[in-house]
Amino acid sequence: MLFIVPTPMGNLQDITLRALETLKNADFVLCEDTRRTQILLTHFGISKPTVRYNENDDFSVRRCLDLLKQGKNCALVSDCGTPCISDPGWKLVREAAREGIALTSLPGPSAAACALAGAGFTGGAFTFLGFLPRKPGKAAKLLAGAYGQKHPVIVYESPFRVIKLLELAAKTLGPDTPVVAAREISKVYEEWIRGTVSSAAEDLKKRKKVQGEFVVVFGLPETEQEDEEPDLPY
Repeated sequence: MLFIVPTPMGNLQDITLRALETLKNADFVLCEDTRRTQILLTHFGISKPTVRYNENDDFSVRRCLDLLKQGKNCALVSDCGTPCISDPGWKLVREAAREGIALTSLPGPSAAACALAGAGFTGGAFTFLGFLPRKPGKAAKLLAGAYGQKHPVIVYESPFRVIKLLELAAKTLGPDTPVVAAREISKVYEEWIRGTVSSAAEDLKKRKKVQGEFVVVFGLPETEQEDEEPDLPY
């Protein structure tokens, strides 16, 4: 059976009891980087063989599938957070499902959900884009299309490109577009930058060095935010 296991984004205490139990009972741990995963396993006193999973290598995918076909219980992890969400893993999950292999996905840490919850924007629907295309034209088109749905938009970005992202958003969505840029979520230097895309860009430009991974949430103007609770099916 294939278990999709979220792992901590920074604070090791964020791991769930179910994730620990799954890792302890797994025959193999399929991971993005065996060295990083080994640090996690060692911290919790878990000794399991690790197998590197390379999404761009058909042999690697097939090797992992072969283990599952042999009846092995395999825990799929990424370096941090939930596998398959802007992280490797989805191709293996797709092929396992096609092969009729039993699988389950455990709940756990997700940077997108964590940032949205802390943003304070309207609840309900949202659009998650992950990492935008590198070409500005494609990125602007994708961002504008998503924002046009009138829901918050979540984007992942590196410290090297986050200022360019905010500048692109200022040109594409407008300089006064509300934004929350969450930096280093669940880590020692966690920070929440709130304001408009233009003010957030200026804030970061003043720093000698921008560090840490960012989750950027673009919100709607307050006049367009929905104050009512979302409709529930009961």
